[in-house]
Amino acid sequence: MQREAIYHRPKANYAYAYDDLTLHIRVRTKKHEMQSVELLWGDKYDWDATHQITLMDKLATDPLFDYWQAAIQPKTRRTRYGFGFTPEKGKQLWMTERQFCNEMPGDPNQLFDFPYLHASDRLNIPDWARDAVFYQIFPERFANGDPSISPAEAAEWDGIPRWDNFYGGDLAGIIKHLDHLSELGINALYLTPVFEATTNHKYDTVDYKKIDPHFGDIDTLKQLVKACHDRGIRVVLDAVFNHCGYHYPPFQDVLAHGEQSRYKDWFYIHDFPIVTGPRPNYECFGFHDQMPKFNTQHPEVKEALLDVARYWIEEADIDGWRLDVANEVDHEFWRDFRKVVKSAKPDALIIGEIWHDSMPWLEGDQFDTVMNYPFNDAVHAFIAKGTIKSAQAFGETLSQVLAMYPSHVTEAMFNLLDSHDTPRLLTACQNDKRKMKLATLIMLTYPGMPCIYYGDEVGMTGGQDPGCRQAMVWERAEQDRELFGFYQALIRLRHQLAPLRRGEMKTVYAAPKQMGFLYTRTYQGETVYVAVNNGKKPVTIPLTETPGKTLINQLQLDQSGESGANVTVGSDGTAHIELAPYGYAIYTVE
Repeated sequence: MQREAIYHRPKANYAYAYDDLTLHIRVRTKKHEMQSVELLWGDKYDWDATHQITLMDKLATDPLFDYWQAAIQPKTRRTRYGFGFTPEKGKQLWMTERQFCNEMPGDPNQLFDFPYLHASDRLNIPDWARDAVFYQIFPERFANGDPSISPAEAAEWDGIPRWDNFYGGDLAGIIKHLDHLSELGINALYLTPVFEATTNHKYDTVDYKKIDPHFGDIDTLKQLVKACHDRGIRVVLDAVFNHCGYHYPPFQDVLAHGEQSRYKDWFYIHDFPIVTGPRPNYECFGFHDQMPKFNTQHPEVKEALLDVARYWIEEADIDGWRLDVANEVDHEFWRDFRKVVKSAKPDALIIGEIWHDSMPWLEGDQFDTVMNYPFNDAVHAFIAKGTIKSAQAFGETLSQVLAMYPSHVTEAMFNLLDSHDTPRLLTACQNDKRKMKLATLIMLTYPGMPCIYYGDEVGMTGGQDPGCRQAMVWERAEQDRELFGFYQALIRLRHQLAPLRRGEMKTVYAAPKQMGFLYTRTYQGETVYVAVNNGKKPVTIPLTETPGKTLINQLQLDQSGESGANVTVGSDGTAHIELAPYGYAIYTVE
């Protein structure tokens, strides 16, 4: 037995409160080495009467490790615990906090300790988030609803996007096209920055309490939020608290008065006078001299920014914040940020922009969720890039993502396949709509909150910024309405089937040398099966988990009815699903 591969720590994603009564305990072992893993647990103050053994389930398998999990409900909300490992070959081994041993430990003081399950310690994610289907809008490029406030130099709507040009999109344009979102089935909206700034992307904020004049004003935002709420759509705004714009008044004061400015400590300035090139002598977002970095540990900076967080919730009734460059801001700021936001609106959602493992921000005191780029990377590697060569390898990569976070965090991760920061999905798929559909189907049936980038649903293309930020196509004749129908049907199924929103995910079949992949989402006894074939050859997937005679309901996704899937059931009740090249299916078993 390879003991070096065994890992556990009583914290983070390995031991956590799933809800007010339930603890999830995990342990990692070498891949395929263990026949079974047991959890020994009980109350440390009454060990002889309370200790018991629970068989752990295999949660996930990645290229190197297996991850095992057990859900327990200690009556006293506290527990001591250890692990028993039964390998495929060899004798059983036990692990305590301090050592490995051959016999089941009898002294609870040697075991791992979960001292007490405090409801206030766990991450409480707004319940509505698990049912959300987000739609991301880049306001400057979505729709022009009020030409009177458009920039004088606004380009033609169908022109080629540049880093520095404007099109005249505004908040009134979003209001005008809310029918489009409702028809699609969207119930949550994420807007990139809407506050006054000099650029088209608005990530260089000049005034945090003013809507950019080219977008409208505070009344326009209030109208948008109310109109969305009337349709059951939540609204999340983008907050840029890592840095401001070059023309932000306090930074301009530093430029004018140098070391004499009362704002000089609001920023990280290395020396005076301030210079912007060849590299700025002040810290920025990257080395972008137009985006000076805030010193968020400065009391006045913190007070000013936290006031902004509260202001827009109270004034416009927004439903949350997406936090730009979130991992470059100090943790203490985000702890205070959470307190301010949740006091203003307890069910407001806090989304961090972090592209890597984000566990330090997701332990209950900072964010509710983060943008799930590890999921994004896995799907793109399997479908768009082809660097993952088999369904088995894809399943193992997804397992790494699943094991990265506690289950309740995974259930509300902000899943995306493209955005204003990446090439559009269809372009990444080499304009192959079959691959785009597979990727989208996986996103909309995977645990977490899916987010659709504006225009993907009608077949828009575009490479890296600025190509991915083109103006929305509104001419119906130029939209891919068949693709729109696919998105619409898939979102409708997600709303109808609770397992697709809240269910546990389990890989059922992943071909080691082919591209056939089957997984389930299960919630409160109901199971939904999702099958995809990301290959050029047909595949047949056995349905080994449908015992007895079963009725299989294939759920409609395409207007044409051509999903490339066919389910067959034998006289003995065994079933197979046959998938054509790039075929897919979602179905239930009764």
